[in-house]
Amino acid sequence: MVIGNRVFENYTFVMAIVNLTPDSFWSESRHLSDALFAVERAVKEGAAIIDLGAQSTRPNHTQITAEEEIDRFARTLEKVKANFDIPVSVDTYYSKCARVALGLGADMINDVWGLSYDEDMAEIIAKHDAAACIMHNAKTPLSGDIWRPITNFLENAAQKAVAAGIDKDKILLDGGIGFAKNREQNHELLNGYDKLSALGYPLLLGASRKSMFGGEVCDRLPQTLESTRIAARKGVLFVRVHDVKENVLAIEEVYGRN
Repeated sequence: MVIGNRVFENYTFVMAIVNLTPDSFWSESRHLSDALFAVERAVKEGAAIIDLGAQSTRPNHTQITAEEEIDRFARTLEKVKANFDIPVSVDTYYSKCARVALGLGADMINDVWGLSYDEDMAEIIAKHDAAACIMHNAKTPLSGDIWRPITNFLENAAQKAVAAGIDKDKILLDGGIGFAKNREQNHELLNGYDKLSALGYPLLLGASRKSMFGGEVCDRLPQTLESTRIAARKGVLFVRVHDVKENVLAIEEVYGRN
């Protein structure tokens, strides 16, 4: 997997969540006013990539426009790229935002609608020779067997990406924990996550502090760390998390590194 000027393989790496939002579900991830500090801390704690998000995708969020999103991330993205030697992903499903982000040096677009929300998204990513993280999502909750709709969606999206000109080595797949799935389905997906490897692309797991773990968001770190251990055992390439240091240590436990 190639993101920016780096090759990722044979390990489980940490993608650090840095939200430029006032309403993301975990308040400690909101960094509208201190994003550079948050990035610096994530880098020191072992993050391999930064994921900037300017629009919340939590349940019942209020959607903002592409222009508002750009206002939130553009200046921060410029500063991050100028001050840190680390790949940067921008979490957006608007092609207009992707065009601006990639123009400012972003290395990957993380699309929670798997290139399906905006018909121009794949072409814009390809035009900039960038990487794409393609996540499963659906307008209505899944029912019955979850694997067929998830794998069909991801397979079709990956084919769309390749047809648009995105390099196969720059495609990452995300099963979409917490999106169009109930609690039981989220756990089924997590525990069988390696089934998605059959699609032939590296995987990202995004389960950090999500409601599937129950209780209050502030108390979900232990369950998050266990999900990261599961991901590492299954050979998942990235975990997208809020708590960098703790997840880096959990991964090292699995791989036997000190």
